[in-house]
Amino acid sequence: MSLATHPSRAFLPYPDAPVPNATDGPLRGLTFAVKDLFDVSGYPTGGGNPHVLARSGIKTITAPTVQKLLDAGAAFVGKVHTDELAFSMNGQNHHYGGPYNGAAPDRITGGSSSGSASAVSNKLCDFALGTDTGGSVRAPASHCGLFGIRPSHGRISLTHCMPLCETLDTCGFFARDIATFARVADVLLGADANPLPSRPRLLLAADLFELPTPEARKALAPAAARIEAVLGKASPIDVADRPLSDLYWAFRYVQGWEAWRADGALIENYGLQLGPDVAGRFAFSKGVTAAQFEKSSAVRREFTAHLGRLLGQDGILLLPTMPDIAPLRTTPMEALEDYRTTAAHTLCLTPLTGFPQLSLPLSGRDGSPLGVSLIGPMGSDRSLIAVAETLMTAIA
Repeated sequence: MSLATHPSRAFLPYPDAPVPNATDGPLRGLTFAVKDLFDVSGYPTGGGNPHVLARSGIKTITAPTVQKLLDAGAAFVGKVHTDELAFSMNGQNHHYGGPYNGAAPDRITGGSSSGSASAVSNKLCDFALGTDTGGSVRAPASHCGLFGIRPSHGRISLTHCMPLCETLDTCGFFARDIATFARVADVLLGADANPLPSRPRLLLAADLFELPTPEARKALAPAAARIEAVLGKASPIDVADRPLSDLYWAFRYVQGWEAWRADGALIENYGLQLGPDVAGRFAFSKGVTAAQFEKSSAVRREFTAHLGRLLGQDGILLLPTMPDIAPLRTTPMEALEDYRTTAAHTLCLTPLTGFPQLSLPLSGRDGSPLGVSLIGPMGSDRSLIAVAETLMTAIA
């Protein structure tokens, strides 16, 4: 059975083209998949939309981030689905359907890096590249029981990757185990400019732990206790310097302003047919005013400074990745949108600040995974993963 016909529906049915990789290197023996936003020579880039796919043509250049993995010895096994134009968090695509969650097949993967999380959780590859603008790596990582990172903004190249929001987009990745995750991190992240100390100061986001459902809070408590047992007692703090809804709307306005500038001309010039959920988001985006963007950018700067003061150079913040386990695949669209809105109140914090956030598969309920996250100071990505390595070794 080819990966394209696997029942997970993670992979795209593109004709196989040879993608050479080094015969040796730190990632030798590992296989990986690539979200269909990144260019890979010999393949089209469809971005989750049939019209974009039809206009793509076959690419002749491979995105530098993909090439870096190939040069390190990893073997490319295919391109995987994305939510349409990466502007969704539900893992569903109006045109192509949704991949299956390997950890909870009756529940959504989350998105927009849906195929990436599906491929890894179904054990079809060792790791996968995704992107995270507003939660598109962190949400699927939580839903599918994976390690997933949204790195510091700009840390990993997005050259030859379809954009959505210039100042919010990041390239992240997934793996099932921390050892593989760390190997990939060594290649893509390198050494930190601002490493954490060997014994970082642990903070617990008390206000953000109020957002999950009661059932999720009950499930998250033992995970937080396990982390504290290894890293030391956490100091509870309120993270938000204003109502969380203000931060959420600041994110929405910045995201909308930038998304329309990335894709608005494409949508209007070609009459792009979009799924109803994505069409609604772009309709909102089109209406964002310069005044709303400027006011939201000011809120963003203020909150970034505030969170920077809380973390300093030695602090890490413990928080829930998502408000609950993944919704069922049969959940109505309206309910999925409500869930997305609730989740975005927590997920928006690192897009606003640019700080790295790592989701760890340390919790769950009713047989489905639920992630917890660590946020570190800007530029502390690799040492944040080193903290996770210490943690996972201790609790294994």
